[in-house]
Amino acid sequence: MSLVSAASLRLVGPGGPTPTDPARRDPDELRALAEQAARDLEGAPALEIARWAAQTFGDRFCVTSSMADAVLAHLVSRVAPGVDVVFLDTGLHFPETLRVRDEVARTLPVNVRSIRPRLTVGQQDGQYGPRLFNKSPDDCCQLRKVEPLERALTGYDAWAAGLRRDESPTRANTPVVTFDARRGRVKVNPIAAWSQRDVDAYIARFNVPVNELFKQGYGSIGCWPCTRRTKAGEDARAGRWAMFEKTECGLHV
Repeated sequence: MSLVSAASLRLVGPGGPTPTDPARRDPDELRALAEQAARDLEGAPALEIARWAAQTFGDRFCVTSSMADAVLAHLVSRVAPGVDVVFLDTGLHFPETLRVRDEVARTLPVNVRSIRPRLTVGQQDGQYGPRLFNKSPDDCCQLRKVEPLERALTGYDAWAAGLRRDESPTRANTPVVTFDARRGRVKVNPIAAWSQRDVDAYIARFNVPVNELFKQGYGSIGCWPCTRRTKAGEDARAGRWAMFEKTECGLHV
């Protein structure tokens, strides 16, 4: 039984087609904002980057979280109490991940929006065959992560992600602010320059929720069928889609 209050956790079902957003800012304006901020904020403290986003976009700014930990949600909530935190509930998460989601909703001054795919896992199995994640992980990620995120971002001009440059070679050049051309929105990465030591220090200082799977040898946590423990010397994301030449789910490419 969940201990989460209805006010802090909102379960968002599949809904219909992605709605239009007439209040959205012009993409050219957003691109210019992002390019200027990328220059101005490179090297700035994470809290300052988050504050810029909160002040620039107000309630049209949200945080995304995989619920590996609550570092980004906690950080942004310090400058934007009540901020929306978008969690993509794929239907394939570890129980430990859902417990972090519930704890974040219960203990932090944020509004967690738990977004579900259009198809349940059973419906997806019926339409595409069972265990699509084994046959075509890109398609599975598209259905269960990418499309739900694009739907969830309706109503926002900017979103924050917890990407870090030290996580993997594919993320080594992550900017602190960029224009997400695919979605026509500003993307903010406040902790891009942080190391794992920085993350651990923040968790210890503020006692923020963290996924118990890290203590069991997982370096990065996604859906259970596509995540394994990492080995000594591997980068943090080596345990994701380990049987495939795939390193990203599609949210950040």
